[in-house]
Amino acid sequence: MSRTRAYKEETISVISRFFEAVDALIAMKEIRGIQTYCNLYEIDKRNFYAQKKDLNKGYFEIQWILPLIKDFKVSANWILFGKGKMFKL
Repeated sequence: MSRTRAYKEETISVISRFFEAVDALIAMKEIRGIQTYCNLYEIDKRNFYAQKKDLNKGYFEIQWILPLIKDFKVSANWILFGKGKMFKL
């Protein structure tokens, strides 16, 4: 059974910014990599990779972004609305 669904444009934008933020944290060496992020926050790594490959996959959950906001100071305004800077000061 396929898990592909047609997300609305706003949801695709949030998902895209989520992956952008994770990639930025890896580049800044705040986290080792995707596996580390998935292990720490109990995200199925296979779902993470499938979602990243096809943003319309139906695996994305809002809980994936919560650690970015809580633990890594990613701006909720940025990740949800694309407004302002990625990180809060």
